[in-house]
Amino acid sequence: MKPALSAALCALTFGVATAAQAQTAPQAPAPGASDPTFSAYALAQQCAAKSDNTAQGQCVGAVRGIVRGYQYGVLFLSQRTSLPDGETKRVSLCLADTTVSSIVDDFLADAKQVNEADLRRTPAEVAVLGSVHAHHACT
Repeated sequence: MKPALSAALCALTFGVATAAQAQTAPQAPAPGASDPTFSAYALAQQCAAKSDNTAQGQCVGAVRGIVRGYQYGVLFLSQRTSLPDGETKRVSLCLADTTVSSIVDDFLADAKQVNEADLRRTPAEVAVLGSVHAHHACT
């Protein structure tokens, strides 16, 4: 990957993380968490609380903000820099007719496969986008 493209993707990831954190309610660190950022563990706990309307609202808002921020970032990046053929498609998400609830369900299923300590150290944005790319990457 070219250095300019790599730097642009790093900036995009930082922008997505910042936008997603701005759209979520402030979170208290989970007990035992060493990093006060919004972790994949904290988001998975919110999303798993199916009977708690407040937690579900925060979960859906966070996931929607992460995904939309990323999509706008890819669009912005593709308009500002010359990318090699297929590079935009490789980093894009194909979400036509995909509900937020199915993205949340995929994220929860993926999070269950990761040990708790790793989830606590992983930013929620990274985990959600990794899950979405695993299930909805454009090919």
